[in-house]
Amino acid sequence: MLTWIDRLPLVTFVVIALTLGLAPFVPEPHLWEKLKLLAAGNLVRPIDLFDLLLHGLPWVLLLVKLGRLAGRRRA
Repeated sequence: MLTWIDRLPLVTFVVIALTLGLAPFVPEPHLWEKLKLLAAGNLVRPIDLFDLLLHGLPWVLLLVKLGRLAGRRRA
């Protein structure tokens, strides 16, 4: 099911997470801004929730890739 993650190199996930996951960078990374809104309880607008999902997905995929690599090395 997740074989496409195994086929892509790790650097692909790192580059996507650092660019799409953090863009726009000014005045602060977008994901960081959305996480601060979430922590403050102010993440209520649908566009903000969509932004959090959109900018958080590359980081989730990177963590999945790292977890699969670590699991493969242990086995």
